[in-house]
Amino acid sequence: MGGCFLYLLLFLLWLLLNGRLTSEIAVFGLIVAALSYVFAWKVLSFRASNDGIVLLNILLLALYLVVLLWEIARAAFSVMGLALSRKCRPDPVIFEFHSHLDGKFKNVLLANSITLTPGTYTLFQEGDRFVIHCLRKDYADGLTDSVFIKLLEKMRLPSWGRREEKP
Repeated sequence: MGGCFLYLLLFLLWLLLNGRLTSEIAVFGLIVAALSYVFAWKVLSFRASNDGIVLLNILLLALYLVVLLWEIARAAFSVMGLALSRKCRPDPVIFEFHSHLDGKFKNVLLANSITLTPGTYTLFQEGDRFVIHCLRKDYADGLTDSVFIKLLEKMRLPSWGRREEKP
């Protein structure tokens, strides 16, 4: 089975981007997918053992995007209510926490997700340490065990492009 998933995914992407199916497009698609697969294998150090990891991550990233859009909409209504209310006033707070996520990609994705969510802004992020500005203290309450962190913990990053140093 080794590598069939990536090859099939590249071929389907070719067909999707062309918008129609003819014999010439299919033949060129097979060739382009094969060349792209060789490129991924040689240059990006792709291995067929990473196929399962890639599929899992695609599903997790799709779920992450849905959750992010939901949280953005929910927070936007909360901030809008805060802005339109005469009784509620912003009570800004700066909050620091550690995400305990491994890898730069996961931490940067979390920092950007926090910044995209209305009412919160990532002031500083280094490793797994975050400094967040929130319009209200209750906006910071769920950050340390948020659904974003739980989804990112489930992601397993393949070792593409990470070549081991030879002495």
